[in-house]
Amino acid sequence: MTDIPEPLFRVVFANEDKLFEVYARSVGQSGLFGFIEIEELVFGENSGMLVDPSEEKLKSEFKGVKRTYVPMHSVIRIDEVEERGEAKVRDVDSATAGNVRSFPVYTPSGGGQAPAGN
Repeated sequence: MTDIPEPLFRVVFANEDKLFEVYARSVGQSGLFGFIEIEELVFGENSGMLVDPSEEKLKSEFKGVKRTYVPMHSVIRIDEVEERGEAKVRDVDSATAGNVRSFPVYTPSGGGQAPAGN
């Protein structure tokens, strides 16, 4: 019998002018319309000598969280990876330097009319 490794996902999303990069064992469409469900967040073990302040900030922010729901339009990327990297949070401006754009969200106009030309 072969051991199949548990899937591991890297999820990058924007929240309050910050760019979050987290690792999780389960990612999927939520029962809450318009949200992505992220479960079983994975953080590195402290070796005692070397502590990453960015990852420590994320650990404290998600302490006691069983699952988190992120608005679908805030998710920038989801990758299935073989190894866990460094979880981090950084400012959107410095992290992207203009390379990340918000996903356009359709909102119907008040009149309910079809766009011109149709």
